[in-house]
Amino acid sequence: MRTGLIATFILTVLTLAGCGQSGPLYMPADDTEQTEQTE
Repeated sequence: MRTGLIATFILTVLTLAGCGQSGPLYMPADDTEQTEQTE
């Protein structure tokens, strides 16, 4: 029973440590209008 409790604790800590590590949480702006050249 103690082994299961330790495993659950370690899994919880690792899961919480990974939160927010995937980069910015917003969509990048679409820059297609700025890249057009006028002649």
